[in-house]
Amino acid sequence: MRVHTKDTQSGLTPRMALNILKEGNERFVRNLKAQRDLLAQVNATRDGQWPFAAILSCMDSRTSAELIFDQGLGDIFSIRIAGNIVNTDILGSMEFACKVAGSKLLVVLGHTKCGAVKGACDHVEMGNITEVLSKLQPAVYAERITKDMEQRNSGNGEFVENVSAINVRRNVKSVIERSYIIEQMVEKGEIGVVGAMYNIDTGIVEFYHDVEYIRDEKNPDFSLAELRH
Repeated sequence: MRVHTKDTQSGLTPRMALNILKEGNERFVRNLKAQRDLLAQVNATRDGQWPFAAILSCMDSRTSAELIFDQGLGDIFSIRIAGNIVNTDILGSMEFACKVAGSKLLVVLGHTKCGAVKGACDHVEMGNITEVLSKLQPAVYAERITKDMEQRNSGNGEFVENVSAINVRRNVKSVIERSYIIEQMVEKGEIGVVGAMYNIDTGIVEFYHDVEYIRDEKNPDFSLAELRH
């Protein structure tokens, strides 16, 4: 498989970029990874890069975006931080990926059994980890399904996964709300933003259609209006 060039990148739509990731994950799950000459890709990208997507994922060692989407060198920007949280530095990185480097899609990717989410569920406070986990607390408080206070902790797997899903959805919306550049690019159909969850038991990535912000004919109900209220 060849690396992306300026022409191949510019010829993609956000929907096409999303489909490339879906197809890559399917290959990963089926253990049918594409054949690549990585050394050749090193040489091919030495003078420039044209990634078609940027993926914000957790730093968990099991969630490398290049692997689970079966992508090669120069194909995607990989932004990694505990709990796939959003902050100003990450927003700046995303703006660079899309506005400067031409990426067509932003993905906020959570994963099951997330240690950072578990820490937030247990209200862990330890050194600088405290500040990281504080950015996950809104998702913990937003979980309304678990009524029993004694079950609202990391020992309850369902609670943890509910919080993880809420965190992804909140962060997708936060990316658009907090970045005028990204918001405008989404509005114009230049890029798309979507949330997803990686299952560490199966290797399958589930994309969340309710937080899929792609303006095209396949999404006639597209609207950013809900983010403005």
